[in-house]
Amino acid sequence: MNNVLDVIQNRRTIKKFKTDDVPLDLIQSWLEAAKMAPNHRMTEPWEVYFVGPETRAKLNHKTNFGDAPVLIAVTSNHGASAAEKEENAMATACFVQNFNLAAWAGGVGVFWSSIGMTAKNREILRVPANADLIGVLAIGYPEVIPEPKPRTSIINKIKNLP
Repeated sequence: MNNVLDVIQNRRTIKKFKTDDVPLDLIQSWLEAAKMAPNHRMTEPWEVYFVGPETRAKLNHKTNFGDAPVLIAVTSNHGASAAEKEENAMATACFVQNFNLAAWAGGVGVFWSSIGMTAKNREILRVPANADLIGVLAIGYPEVIPEPKPRTSIINKIKNLP
């Protein structure tokens, strides 16, 4: 899968992982690629937190993140205005998607969880008051790769403006 369209179309959300370690240098290379995400005014608003076992246990996720060997949290800095806060969150979502695609191209799956949205979990993850938590990512080699879920044809989502 070295064609970007193949990677995009074949990427799946993984919910059950093998216990094999994912080399840190690979994860760092995917993070390096992810930073090429579009971001207005080059704010580079993302921050990445590697979640250790103690913090992970406190999160108490119902499936333990599918037993993924690696867990990271990704935050987005607010910026100087309400508009910049929104722009930064969108840019950070692009960062996360870039990471997902780079990992998938490398044979590694990702589960993007919103578990950190609650005040309690924001505190556990030490998310600063001036940042949004965009997601907690479980990262590992897939134990199960699900079939694709049906999607609405893009034709039904296109609108033409005069």
